[in-house]
Amino acid sequence: MSSFTRRQFLGTAAALSAAPLLSKLPAAAFASGSDRLKVGLIGSGGRGVSAMRNCLDADPSVIVWAIGDAFADRLESARDNLVNGTPKSRRPRPPVAPERLAIPPERQFIGLDAYKKVINSGVDLVILATPPQFRPEHMEAAINAGVHVFAEKPVAVDVAGVRRVISVGELAKQKRLAIVAGTQFRYSGHYIETMRRVHDGDIGELVGGQFYYLTNGLWHHDRKPGWTDMEYQIRNWLYYTWLSGDHIVEQHIHNIDVMNWAFGGPPLKAIGMGGRQSRTDPKYGNIFDHFAVEYEYANGVRVQSMCRQAPGASTRSNNERLVGTKGTARLPAAITGPKAWKFTDDTPNGLVAEHVALIKGIRNGNPLNDAKRVAESTLTAILGRNSAYTGREINYAWLLNASKENLTPETCRFDMAPPKSEIAIPGVTPLV
Repeated sequence: MSSFTRRQFLGTAAALSAAPLLSKLPAAAFASGSDRLKVGLIGSGGRGVSAMRNCLDADPSVIVWAIGDAFADRLESARDNLVNGTPKSRRPRPPVAPERLAIPPERQFIGLDAYKKVINSGVDLVILATPPQFRPEHMEAAINAGVHVFAEKPVAVDVAGVRRVISVGELAKQKRLAIVAGTQFRYSGHYIETMRRVHDGDIGELVGGQFYYLTNGLWHHDRKPGWTDMEYQIRNWLYYTWLSGDHIVEQHIHNIDVMNWAFGGPPLKAIGMGGRQSRTDPKYGNIFDHFAVEYEYANGVRVQSMCRQAPGASTRSNNERLVGTKGTARLPAAITGPKAWKFTDDTPNGLVAEHVALIKGIRNGNPLNDAKRVAESTLTAILGRNSAYTGREINYAWLLNASKENLTPETCRFDMAPPKSEIAIPGVTPLV
């Protein structure tokens, strides 16, 4: 069991209950400096380190207890970021106070099995920020060990992984352990208030919507001498469907999650298209560079999804629009129509707010559990991807209950050949 006991959690509940869910909690809310929350980071790339900093910002009792990564250079970079800050970066961050860093060499773990060592190092909470392929396995290991989880999105890359996460979520409920996902819009004040008004009927009955994630693309690591094919792919994980789920799953899930939120659950079916036009170099793996998907929700409501990663193209990222019989909602913060409204309050950083909510739930004995909800949004993204890959209209219920899709290799080692990464061809690629 974790050394951060239920008694310690409950001992601070009264102080925390006075703080709003999405407010940053002051240091004065905690009884003593010994009331520590030991957090382990699994996956120390840029998102992982940022999530660790978000957790530190959320709660002054958080300390960094352990770090694990598949690669020594990534772990060293993360450690340097935390110890020395990032004064020369585009978004400078200060060093983390020494008293909040408890990462001696014996709690710095390297290798594909580093996650096990972090989980078993005495942590209370782990941040899971490895490539999404490994998320179900790491979530399951943490919950089995009695450790709370913050899981970056998405939580799987295939149907088998989604089913595993749903099962892990049920186990977490039984064990009263928290699982909070990195779909931060659910914890952002302007999104919350706008969605409340939508659900209260301020734009009438929902009849349609559009959502977008159009970007110029992301990083790529050129191959270095000594890298095996497996290492090369894991270091460039976002370009391989078996590791990332493709960018409709890895990135566009933010907007897909918002749509599921608006409609109260996942869609009934989807039909989509996509392909590779600018991403033609084989070094960019097998993912598409654009998708367009029509999702159909209850009562026949159709919603249009578009995502693209193409250098030099126009961008429209993180944008959602809901159409109702009496008006429209432009997420995250405005409504037009008879009940026109615009959010004007200060909005706490959703990336921090999700950690505030996670830790508050742990402390007051009501741990949050996002597992099923984020698994459904992950599967909704997979639904769109698989429709585009195969050229087939696909029902959500069939995908969840009957699909045999499993992109996960039985074992994963650097000296092994990675799974085949063929580029999907609509009308040829089979539906499984």
